[in-house]
Parts: sequence; C-alpha cells; structure tokens
Amino acid sequence: MFSYLKRKFEKYKIKTTFKEYPHKVVEYDLPEFGKVSFARWENPLEAEKHLSQGQVDFYKKILKKGDFIIDIGAHIGDSTIPMALAVGKEGTVLGFDPNPYIYKILEQNAKLNKEFTNIIPLQLAITTYEGEFFYNSSEATYNNGGIAETEQNRHGKYGLNEKVKGVKLQEFLEANFPEQLPKLTLIKIDTEGYDTDIIQSILPLLKQHKPNLIFECFTKLTKAQRHVLYDLVADLGYDLFYVEAFDINTKKQAIKRENMTDWKHFDILAIPKI
Repeated sequence: MFSYLKRKFEKYKIKTTFKEYPHKVVEYDLPEFGKVSFARWENPLEAEKHLSQGQVDFYKKILKKGDFIIDIGAHIGDSTIPMALAVGKEGTVLGFDPNPYIYKILEQNAKLNKEFTNIIPLQLAITTYEGEFFYNSSEATYNNGGIAETEQNRHGKYGLNEKVKGVKLQEFLEANFPEQLPKLTLIKIDTEGYDTDIIQSILPLLKQHKPNLIFECFTKLTKAQRHVLYDLVADLGYDLFYVEAFDINTKKQAIKRENMTDWKHFDILAIPKI
C-alpha cells in the first residue's frame, strides 16, 4: 500500500509541476529500411512510442511513393514518421502541432532519417478561422492539450503564457503548397474533439481531392455529435472503418451509423468509395 501511494504521489507531483523534458534518439531496425531513428520524448507522462515495419505497411496500403500527406495534431511525430517512410523522400508530409514543447520534439524527428523521408514540421494549429488561440492542458508538462477561444476552457487549468497561431488548412495549402495539392492522399486529424469542426472547414478540399481520412471519435462526444461526425464523412462518399491501431495487422471493422457509440474513444479510417 505504501509503495502504491508513493507512486501515486510522485505521478501527481510530475503532473502538477512544470518541467521541460528533453528527448532521446533511439534506433529501430526496420526490414525495408534498416536503421531508422526516432526522437523519444522523455516526459514521464508520455506513453512510450515505438516505430515498426507494421506501421509503415499500414500506411502503404493507402499511400504510394511521392504522395502529399497532412498530419494535424502530429504530436512528437510517432505517426508522422511511418507516413513519411511510406511515401518516401520524394513525398511530403506536413506535421502540424501548436504545442511549443511537443513541437521541439517533432522538429527533431523531422530532421532524422532524411535519406528516407521529407517531413516539414509546422508550429501551427488548424482552425476554422485564422487567428490566435489559447492553449491549455490538464498536465503542467503539457503532454496533452488543445486550443480554445477563451482562457478558461475544457482542456485543463495549465495554460501557455503565449497564444498559439491558428490557420485555415485549405487557404494555407493553396498559398504555400499549391503544386502538392494534386498529390494529396491522406489527412490525419487528432485534435481533442475538434475533428468535426476541421472536417467541416475543409469540405471543398475533400470534395475536390478525396484524400483518405484518419480522425478520432473523441471520448466526450455525445451520441448526437457522433452521428453528426459520421454523417458528415459518409455523405462525402466515404466508407468508415474502426481501427484498433495503425498497424498492418490491426483489427479493422466497417462502421455504420449505429456503431458510433460502440466504443468510448476510437480512431476511424475513412476511405473514398471507388
């Protein structure tokens, strides 16, 4: 009992005390590539991330060399790297994350494996209008969090001293990457329940280019909100699938509207119908 209480107190202390944690570069031996490097964040509250050939092969099922990929809410780049390996150095992956402490690790991961990948990190939030936003977390180490228009919000009591910049994705891409847009084949969205708003804001982009989509059904969404999210994507001509993990051997299950309440928090892969 004493050791349990001690561990609980230590975790609480970490969670409520600000500290900027460094990264450590580790290597993985992937059959297709050989040695692949990964900058792992040493924040003790961060779930340990790994790279595998199975992750790369998951994305290779829906991507090809040279494709253009958008990773919104890229975090430290644990999904960005497998995507980038799947599309190769001739492809491009934009990794968006507004959290300055997480972005530093994402930036390091973008610098690694340059012989295999082309990752462009961007310290920006994707929003429904361009502006500056508050960023809050439930942890003082900013291991998680999200943006909001007000200083007091649902994301937590620990707020950054400075606001983060938000941009509209379609306008940003048309202004900065117009030559890449015809090659757009995947948009991944992980924004703490803000996914529906982002999808609504990029409807013309989705209708024109029909990229694959990966997004969350956030734990706090109501039944009605889950149905809105499903209808929004399904009505665009997509088939939706529950995925347990982003790995070639993962469980994959077709989702109907009534399945949106089967799981509390889960990831969805949406593939355009042929």
